[in-house]
Amino acid sequence: MLERIDKIIGNQTGISRNEIHKMIKNKKVKVNDKVVVSPKEKYDSSKDNIYIDDELLVISKYVYLVLNKPKGYVSATIDHYEKTVLDLVPESYQNRHLFPAGRLDKDTTGFLLLTDDGIFAHNILSPKKHIKKKYYVIIDSIITNDMIDGFSNGIILDGEKCKSSILEKIDDNSCYVTLTEGKYHQIKRMFQSFGASVLELKRVSMGSLELPSDLALGECRELTKDEVYLITH
Repeated sequence: MLERIDKIIGNQTGISRNEIHKMIKNKKVKVNDKVVVSPKEKYDSSKDNIYIDDELLVISKYVYLVLNKPKGYVSATIDHYEKTVLDLVPESYQNRHLFPAGRLDKDTTGFLLLTDDGIFAHNILSPKKHIKKKYYVIIDSIITNDMIDGFSNGIILDGEKCKSSILEKIDDNSCYVTLTEGKYHQIKRMFQSFGASVLELKRVSMGSLELPSDLALGECRELTKDEVYLITH
């Protein structure tokens, strides 16, 4: 698809439109072997090689970011009252139409995927795909065998039986919970059915991909192709 060269560069790099125009004016942008003379020139980023200062611009059709979400941010693209997870994304990605693939509650932390690939997001969120999501949980009471058995058998919420989930006890008050679905406040409500309240909730993995241990709270980075693959397997 043909697009203006300034739009292509802006979407891939986050460089401002004014800066791109200066670069073109100073003859720093080439497409294939031709120097670009106007920001209005149109090219096909899937076929043409674009160079900035003789360095090849790597074109990514879609972006996949893993965010280590802190508390206090809502999983939305726009909110008129609260800070959103997109406020944590570096400026270089602001031109991409990113959105959270799934959601974490405002007070839930950990692994959140941000992308502009709608089909991929739909696939990983579809209950039919059974993508595993693992959480670290602390509750205000002792974890019992009844809870472990109940999660395995399927807790009934609002008259509907949840899919079987795995509760792995760590100590009296903490555990890992693995789900393959994502009902509203599901883990909190499942524990509430046993009279327990969740004190801390952190998503630690999606599919076979764990939250990177070197990713600080509030930071994000792009996933590699192998890491994207692990989310769906």
